[in-house]
Amino acid sequence: MLGWLLSYFSQDLAMDLGTANTLIYMRGKGIVLNEPSVVAINQDTNQVIAVGQEARNMIGRHGHRIVTIRPLKDGVIADFEVTAVMIKYFLSKILSRRQIFRPRLVVAVPTGITSVEKRAVIEAAEQAGARYIHLIEEPMAAAIGAGLPIEQPRGNMVVDIGGGTTEVAVISMFAVAYSESVRVAGDEANEAVLRYIQRERQMIISEVLAESVKMRIGSAVPLERPESIEITGKEILSGIPKTFTITDEEIRVAIKEPIDAIVEAVKRALEKTPPDLAADIHDSGFWLAGGGALLKGLDKLLSQHTRLKVNIAEDPLTAIVRGAGSVIEHVDFYRSVFIN
Repeated sequence: MLGWLLSYFSQDLAMDLGTANTLIYMRGKGIVLNEPSVVAINQDTNQVIAVGQEARNMIGRHGHRIVTIRPLKDGVIADFEVTAVMIKYFLSKILSRRQIFRPRLVVAVPTGITSVEKRAVIEAAEQAGARYIHLIEEPMAAAIGAGLPIEQPRGNMVVDIGGGTTEVAVISMFAVAYSESVRVAGDEANEAVLRYIQRERQMIISEVLAESVKMRIGSAVPLERPESIEITGKEILSGIPKTFTITDEEIRVAIKEPIDAIVEAVKRALEKTPPDLAADIHDSGFWLAGGGALLKGLDKLLSQHTRLKVNIAEDPLTAIVRGAGSVIEHVDFYRSVFIN
């Protein structure tokens, strides 16, 4: 009875605590927050200056006393204290100050997360004011967000390409039959663009600009109509700012290695999937989720390598938090998907 009352009066939440972005879903209201997982700190006073989008806007544009930190690396907590501050800030931004009961929280985490990493997530959420923290694997949340029938005895395959990790999982009857997590995803592609421009153009650009270029003209296969954009960087030798043009073909060459790693992870998953579940995947194909799913032509490239139908989840950027949100809306139905 007490648990029911707490659930009724509290504003229960689901969180996609991502390397690049943190999204929060509130029961009965939907997605209420989507901000970068970035914190700006004054090194002299150790004081938090900004969190989220405001902190991301400071990257590369602040003095020596201020440092911008991404407290999550490869999908897990790298800086516990800063993560706790960030979660607390995000929760305070959306919860009423008059809230009597602490919210129940479902947090999506990478597959293969260690017990130490689980404890770090739970303790950070507890410090931020949550109660009854439940963990769910990101591919499971993505599958629910994509509307897949995970409760049925058939194979559902999801490839979630986030900022720090790519998660590949085959799901059946509320359980993960096979999963693999590779620490190659959006961040690695951004770094590949940076390295390419330094090596081939002798220019230095920011990581924020590299990500923007990747999103605007990056592709996994040749485009029907070639694209190019002008960007401004700094010459390595002279240090003088300079504007130059870069093409989609160059970006495709730059990100080939991380894209190939994702393709190989998908192929390994298919090789290790039990025959009956593999037959189901053959019939329905598999699903892409996460920000990486938006890379032009990635679905075509994966289809070429696997000879399977490749579907892109509706609004892949929010698939995980929407799936975790469905869990918080229907806890009793999805209770078995929680990680012990």
